[in-house]
Amino acid sequence: MISWEESGAGAPIVFVHGITEDRHSWHSVVPLLEDSFRCIRLDLRGHGQSSDADDYSALAMTDDVAAVVAEAGITEPPLLVGHSLGGFVVTAYAANAPVRGIVNVDQSLHVEGFAAALQSVAHQLRGPQFAETFNALVEPLMTDAMPEDDFAWATAMHRFARKDVVGGTWGALLDSPPAETQALIEAFLPAVRARYLAIHGSDPGEPYRAWLNTVLPNATLEVWAGDAHYPHLVEPERFATRVREFIAS
Repeated sequence: MISWEESGAGAPIVFVHGITEDRHSWHSVVPLLEDSFRCIRLDLRGHGQSSDADDYSALAMTDDVAAVVAEAGITEPPLLVGHSLGGFVVTAYAANAPVRGIVNVDQSLHVEGFAAALQSVAHQLRGPQFAETFNALVEPLMTDAMPEDDFAWATAMHRFARKDVVGGTWGALLDSPPAETQALIEAFLPAVRARYLAIHGSDPGEPYRAWLNTVLPNATLEVWAGDAHYPHLVEPERFATRVREFIAS
């Protein structure tokens, strides 16, 4: 069972959170949009109030989005907003389903380097050092610019991360040759034809920007300097305004 909730009325927006987190991630953004939009936020499998599953891969999690879209009775293509892992999930979902557009919050789609880095600590992630290793990986993504309550919430989510869920989600990154994983991603990206907005809290660099524009010609990349991994929590008003502009345009 995939747990979800909704508020507001209007064109649908589906929000998908990052790894080890839950739909609370959108608590400061949704109230700024629900006057004009039907805002639906879900907990991915193995997260929040959703059930466990046999497969925690990011590609399998696209089924979670599909299940909520169907259960919510959404009949028009929704806007999809995903943070981190959620950014990858909504991108992969859009390769096989009609969507109004995609907002990817701080999730690189070029994962070859990240996969290589993960493989260097694969033994620790799969052993008794999981918790300290995982937290060492995600701690640099945080920023003091986040509201204090949000910083505490995200820290707690990471501290109590489940090894089986993280291991399943990062399985391909940990086990497959990095170039092979990257090729798998690049194989489905041409099917993503909807307008695409990528918001990054730190500059991913000109090579990534050029690559993204090649694989997703409809993509716009923005850098919100200083927001680290959480632009939607650091600047919720700006984020909500940008979503409105993206839909209107």
